[in-house]
Amino acid sequence: MWPPPSSSAPAGTRTCSAGAGFWRTRSWGQPYLQAPAGAELWVWFQDTVSDVDKAWNDLSNILSGIFCASLNFIDSTNTIIPTASFKPLGLVNVTDHRFLRYAILPREVVCTENLTPWKKLLPCSSKAGLAVLLKAERLFHSSYHSQAVHIRPICRDKSCLSLSWELRQILTVVFDSFASAQGKKDWSFLKIFSRTLTEACPLASQSKVYVDISSKTEEQELLDVSPAPLSVYEASVQGDRRTYAVYDLLNPALFNTSRNLNVLLKWKRPQDNLGLAVPVLHAQRYVSGYGLQTGEISTLVYNTHPYRAFPVLLLETVPWYLRLYIHTLTIITKGKENKPSYIHYQPAQDRKRPHLLEMLIQLPANSVTKINIQFERALLKWTEYTPDPNHGFYVSPSVLSALVPSTIAIKEEDEEIKPLFASLFPSFDGSSYFVRLYTEPLLVNLPTPDFSMPYNVICLTCTVVAVCYGSFYNLLTRTFHVEEPKRGGLAKRLANIIRKMRGVPPL
Repeated sequence: MWPPPSSSAPAGTRTCSAGAGFWRTRSWGQPYLQAPAGAELWVWFQDTVSDVDKAWNDLSNILSGIFCASLNFIDSTNTIIPTASFKPLGLVNVTDHRFLRYAILPREVVCTENLTPWKKLLPCSSKAGLAVLLKAERLFHSSYHSQAVHIRPICRDKSCLSLSWELRQILTVVFDSFASAQGKKDWSFLKIFSRTLTEACPLASQSKVYVDISSKTEEQELLDVSPAPLSVYEASVQGDRRTYAVYDLLNPALFNTSRNLNVLLKWKRPQDNLGLAVPVLHAQRYVSGYGLQTGEISTLVYNTHPYRAFPVLLLETVPWYLRLYIHTLTIITKGKENKPSYIHYQPAQDRKRPHLLEMLIQLPANSVTKINIQFERALLKWTEYTPDPNHGFYVSPSVLSALVPSTIAIKEEDEEIKPLFASLFPSFDGSSYFVRLYTEPLLVNLPTPDFSMPYNVICLTCTVVAVCYGSFYNLLTRTFHVEEPKRGGLAKRLANIIRKMRGVPPL
């Protein structure tokens, strides 16, 4: 997840993230900081931990109270132990995957209850600095939202005798300014966040704003940025050369003209796209089949590089109620079978653990690789269905990790001068950069009984019991008395006298 530090670090990495929406790779390019839809938690425990499972459960319960409320739903049914994925870069003594735990909740919904404790972890909370832009009603009114917390130990010296803990908070938001601004792509801090920057956080040693002013065309006057930046920085980001306008909030000259900073970006003429290059690696995933018995999970992995091939590590996590048929696994690239160089499969156990499938697949240049595997739907107990079973059950997204080849070589001095970009966009050398992608979460329908029938059966049974048992009980407990006929009264005797005088039989 992070670039290799200057010295080796011990295990103890913790990563917790939660996101709403799906990152559209083909429209927005490669995600700067990858996060899946829902909530994700993965931890490397130190080898001194005796009971990893107990520590995992305790940690998920603690984080559920301070970050993601649904993390307490993590248990053995959605926890896996990857053997090749999620190895923190630079942590050289974490080769034993038994100390790794990974879980994802694809149905977690991020809301202000997650943002409030997240902001409290900031040095100045939301009182000063960049955090003043974190207005909940604006952030959640967006096309994509993701927030994360990363914790890892850092060695202070080469011998790693002294440690420091690094806490990194990440917030990724995508605003669709084209739709909200009636076809215009112009934006500003005041327009997006309804706030401006007035000062830097007093506790911050570095506080900068980077605005991407890159363009595919050679015309440098395509964008108009105001106020004019005090410096401009060029960097190689994910295989593409980008240009950034830099605003240093700690520079007193930035607030000389005005007391607030409202960065405004205007397009001088209409442009069809934002200058984003076609991503070299992207993927999509879907469910096919018909009926409620069998189905098929299909994953398409694209390598758009014109002449470079590279391997990709695929991680599949499937719930236990989808029974995978591993013998139906097929990997097709350009009409031919593509055999993975590494494969690890751990079958699921009903109500205990999910399916785990890891594969290392070689992606040829300019190709599309299709991965298919069939499954059978299980019939759950009626107590295991969700409150809205007809909505379907979510399946965790696939995770793809790869070293993507770059067409632009990064300079070594850039990593020393600008460590921020070196940490956000880790690069092993000048020819490749690390990318982790998440596919879409799947929504699968399971055989669902008609839950209205129990109500009808209860009503019918109660009615039958009330009528039959009530009548039977009434007959058994009622006392019958035979009453003798009473003599007629004065009115009846008078009527009989009149009838006798008329020759009519008496009553």
